[in-house]
Amino acid sequence: MKHIGILHHPRLPAARLLAEEIAAWLAERGITSRIDSALEEGEKLAHLNHQDMVITLGGDGTILRAARLSAVYNVPLLGINMGRVGFLTEFTPQDWRERLPAVLEGKYWVEERIMLRASASRQTQPLGTFDALNDVVVGRGELARVLHVEAAVNGTPLTTYVADGVIVATPTGSTAYALSAGGPILAPDLEIMLVIPVAPHLAFNRALVLPADSQLTFTVHTYHHAQLILDGQGEARLVDGDVVQVGISPYRCRFVRTQPRTYFYESLVEKLHWRT
Repeated sequence: MKHIGILHHPRLPAARLLAEEIAAWLAERGITSRIDSALEEGEKLAHLNHQDMVITLGGDGTILRAARLSAVYNVPLLGINMGRVGFLTEFTPQDWRERLPAVLEGKYWVEERIMLRASASRQTQPLGTFDALNDVVVGRGELARVLHVEAAVNGTPLTTYVADGVIVATPTGSTAYALSAGGPILAPDLEIMLVIPVAPHLAFNRALVLPADSQLTFTVHTYHHAQLILDGQGEARLVDGDVVQVGISPYRCRFVRTQPRTYFYESLVEKLHWRT
């Protein structure tokens, strides 16, 4: 590796300090690096296309944002956890000096994970197309009123959810919002989608698992407004009659891993405190 991007959480001063420490360490080994805020947009991060790897400094939120940016350029990510859970990260601030040399020597494997693509429209006019690593949520707005979300799979009507919202999650996202909504945990290498309502009211309340080639269509029915949320970030305001289509993204997120390929199950035990 000759060129490495470093994305840090701008609201964590320790993340910026660690970014500078890593950049200096890389420079001593003849590797160029560039430090940027993970909250930068578009063209400001186009240089990622020329990086051999991107290191993220923050929690899972930081790596989710970096995943959407780096997947466009097919650049692998290595996460250093400075958050609370760190399901997606690989190193800690305490062990990166010990473990990063192995990566630079090529002693790692690349884990690929599927992503979602959501497209929203209003009376056939596009509102935007977005990609997500964890999940796509059609959820209620500020008012605590349920939504009616008419759902179809591959053009076939499924049900009308009466709920606070509907989550479409990847296997990666099954340990995030979908888990708190009562969904199952899915192995990250599966290529399937999980659909689960949020706080359903006298309506269909079961999780649904669909193959990756499925196309979901949601039509929003509401007297107020709703939101399209990608990986926990609001992307579009939705009103009555708006349509959201969700399927698998053409992009994939690639993670640099040095742990054994069975690491996910050990991570579940550790992160979810399953040990007795």
